[in-house]
Amino acid sequence: MSRSELAHLELLAEVDALVGRLNRWADDAPDWRPAEKCRALVRRLVDRAGSLRVRLEAPLVVATLGGTGAGKSALLNALLGAEVLRTGRSRPTTTRPTLVCRPDITPEMLGIDPAVVELIHRDLPALRNLVLVDCPDPDTTEEESLPSPFGRGAGGEGDNLSPKNVLSPRLPSPAPGNSNLARLRAILPHCDVLLVVATQQKYRSARVADELTAAARGARVVFVQTHADLDADVRDDWRQALGWNGSCTAIPGGDSATVAPTENPGHIFLVDSLSALDDARAGRQPRGEFADLLDLLTRRMAGAAANRIRRANFLDLMADTLDSCRRRIEEALPSVQKTQEAVEERRGLMARRIAARMQTELLTNRRQWENRLLGQAASRWGLSPFSLVLRIYQGLGGLLSGGLLYRTRTPAQMALWGAMEGTRTWRRWRRNRRAERGADRAAADAWDHAELRKAAIIVDGYVAEAGLDRRATRPDAVAAEAETAAAGFVARASADLESLVARLARRHTGWFTRWRYELMLAAMLGLILFRLGKNFFYDSWLATPRAPVSGLDFYLSAGFWLVLWCLLLLWAFCSRLRRGLRGAVASLAVDWQDPSSAAGLFAGVEEECRRVERFHRELEAMRSDVERLRRQVEKGEG
Repeated sequence: MSRSELAHLELLAEVDALVGRLNRWADDAPDWRPAEKCRALVRRLVDRAGSLRVRLEAPLVVATLGGTGAGKSALLNALLGAEVLRTGRSRPTTTRPTLVCRPDITPEMLGIDPAVVELIHRDLPALRNLVLVDCPDPDTTEEESLPSPFGRGAGGEGDNLSPKNVLSPRLPSPAPGNSNLARLRAILPHCDVLLVVATQQKYRSARVADELTAAARGARVVFVQTHADLDADVRDDWRQALGWNGSCTAIPGGDSATVAPTENPGHIFLVDSLSALDDARAGRQPRGEFADLLDLLTRRMAGAAANRIRRANFLDLMADTLDSCRRRIEEALPSVQKTQEAVEERRGLMARRIAARMQTELLTNRRQWENRLLGQAASRWGLSPFSLVLRIYQGLGGLLSGGLLYRTRTPAQMALWGAMEGTRTWRRWRRNRRAERGADRAAADAWDHAELRKAAIIVDGYVAEAGLDRRATRPDAVAAEAETAAAGFVARASADLESLVARLARRHTGWFTRWRYELMLAAMLGLILFRLGKNFFYDSWLATPRAPVSGLDFYLSAGFWLVLWCLLLLWAFCSRLRRGLRGAVASLAVDWQDPSSAAGLFAGVEEECRRVERFHRELEAMRSDVERLRRQVEKGEG
């Protein structure tokens, strides 16, 4: 495989990859007004790419564009070296696009509808690498009045052409489908090179500028002043009117100026078409600037360079389209960002409301949570004197109930005991159930319907301003999202509470805490045992005089002080648990105030905003790739 064939395959692969990526980007566009406009622009670009794909094997297509009597047909005859097209200076002689090509070339090979052109086959040397198109005159073929980009009527020589408004930022209005102007607009997108032909009188034609605006993007533009034998040289004034800076041709189009480089940047050819045709008939070599123009078209732009030109044209057109899409998106992007901020603000308000209700609910039922915490602490404490005190305190109700059962003697007493125990169990289950479902109730109560409607109306206003899909802010959709958000918050709150209880139980049953309470209880027990041992072994046996053994009053007083000491230790430990629980609940409530606590609320709006952001990021990535390929083309790579 030759290097040119490999380069051609690489060109096809690049075009196909770019077109496929554009199609996927357009298909994944969000339901957003700017995205819909971008989708329409991309569809047109893809159609243009299909035409480029068809023409990759064809010769370079060169078309003329100019006003009536500018000498377009005469210029093409000079390029052909034979009088193939009719000419006329004072009236339009070309009313339909005329396609001049070799006999083995058909309009279909160029992606052109045969119905819109007149076909002329000639076997001429000039057509070896070229296809020439003689276009109708845009300033006389239509009776309709198109809006002028220069603030005046179309077609006048006195129209104002300043660098700021050389070409209209708006595409001209479409002409009727069977008109000459419509056929002109149908064929210009299939051309690789546009010869903009003008005379001393016609170089400021607004109608020509309108059509050039629509066709210049995606084509190379070459400017030619004809009638060099009759007219004065106006090229300096033409350059100034076109806004040239000496290195490129400024072709403002779409929403901003697009730079369309030419093979002879900053230069306008001044030719005498009739003299050039006479030279060709006489067999003389081309002379002057016509020779430069002929060399540009037949050598530097034709042949292997045609594919590079088409690729550069397509990349220029793609870059211009993506820039237009970028401007549309970035103009509307601040409204989308405001919508996201509004969603976060509403979620923050709802989260703070939930956190406050949850904190109130937990503090109201703190006894149940304290009992759960005490139970976990006792289970983690292990077997020790103080753990027995904790277990006795926690199961005191069961011990009393068991004592009552032991004292029952008759069936009536048994029935009464059963009723009391059943009531106590039911009430305990109800308290525990209420504590466990406190999060559910608090979350459900937090979604006040009036607040939800208010939040939905506020967010809907931002959504409408941003042009996003408003179905996500309908009352039924918001209500469903609120229910989902409440369920998610309940699950999160339950997990947080379980983790909180387990964490507090671990913290309050550490070795330092254990030994502190165990030593204080052991000190009281040791003191009582010491008194008992001293009285029994020393005072009643060895001391002189001997003291009597302590009686029941001593054991009662010792038991009283032991119970009182245990209650004091229990109070200190439970107060410690209570303080820790309140502080942890307060800290947890602060965490719940984060907008993520209401993450399911307005999820549809949030997803639409994220789709817009992804849409914008993908556009920026494609723009970067296109710019990279354009730089490669400029350097002659591939």
